[in-house]
Amino acid sequence: MKADYSENKLTIFLSGRVDTANVFAFEKDIRETVDMYHPESLVLDAAALDFISSAGLRVILKLRKEFPDIAVINVSTDVYEVLEMTGFTEIMKIEKAYRVLNVADCSVVGEGANGMIYRVGRDTIVKVYKDASALEDIKRERELSRTAFILGIPTAIPYDVVRVGDSFGSVFEMLDAKTFAELLAEDANNLEMIAQETVKLMKTLHATDAPENIPRQSDTARAWLKEAEEVFDKGHLMKLKYLIKSIPEEKTMLHGDLHIKNIMFLDGETLLIDMDTLCSGHPIYELAFIYNAYKGFGVADPEEVRRFLKISPELAYKLLRRILALYLDTESEERIDEVEQKASVIGLLRVLRRVIRIGEQNAPEGQKLINSCKNRINIMIENLDTLVF
Repeated sequence: MKADYSENKLTIFLSGRVDTANVFAFEKDIRETVDMYHPESLVLDAAALDFISSAGLRVILKLRKEFPDIAVINVSTDVYEVLEMTGFTEIMKIEKAYRVLNVADCSVVGEGANGMIYRVGRDTIVKVYKDASALEDIKRERELSRTAFILGIPTAIPYDVVRVGDSFGSVFEMLDAKTFAELLAEDANNLEMIAQETVKLMKTLHATDAPENIPRQSDTARAWLKEAEEVFDKGHLMKLKYLIKSIPEEKTMLHGDLHIKNIMFLDGETLLIDMDTLCSGHPIYELAFIYNAYKGFGVADPEEVRRFLKISPELAYKLLRRILALYLDTESEERIDEVEQKASVIGLLRVLRRVIRIGEQNAPEGQKLINSCKNRINIMIENLDTLVF
């Protein structure tokens, strides 16, 4: 039996079939290998394993008693189904052998907070995560997508996980679907339809009570302020803390990153494709995220909006205003201005905190962006008694 030993970790390479005919020899070989190295941790590499019966699974259970952190890696789809069906995926670390996908020549059709979305075929897109250790994020997003789907929110559920370079991706089937960003870039006259469909999605989301497993956005907003509090003078910091703390807790479902690159249009139906940012809270948070996508991220450099959304800053802002008008059911410019200002306070705080989080606050561009956000926030909060609308 082939094995590799390094830094107190033993990897044993399984192969062929394990059934009642050879299970005793299988267990004997593993036992002899383990006794030879006396490792602290054990990994079973199942890349060449074609089949394993219940008898073989009992051997693995015995090993788990000795090595509680045992992992089975590079598991084929067929073997993974057996492990999943028997509950092994719930009691130990099981990693599938993921097929490799190359997106070097694929077009980018969307972008979210945690990943890039590529079209890899006429009917397939893949979301590639920016974090190389994203398997847990992928599992979480899949569960969030299923939760949203069951609750009646139109979303796509990934059907496969693949390796893309050093990271991982989720694969979705999208027959000839286009993002709202693509539709708007093709024809600016699509703006009204896109605004209406975006608001329809928002209304569906905001009419849904979030389950208990969905993060609270209020906790996140307070964490942003905690990270950024040194940027503000004492007076403005106290006012900002009061305004954010005064936002009431609500169980309203929020998308958390709703913009034209995260919405697909398929056969006359709109679908959300980036669900790992799902959260709950007052709708002002959702409007803050939308404000950022169409204006906030370009507060110091409007061309940043063009680079991100592939449309002009002017068109993006026009879309923002139309979304606000439809969502608020008003044509009053004064009312739209009021809610935009409230959304901008939270949105720009998020932008400011992002600069600090990635360590660019001392770079010229980072300092420029921080000052732009801070100055605008200070002006806004001087005239606000609440961020609620």
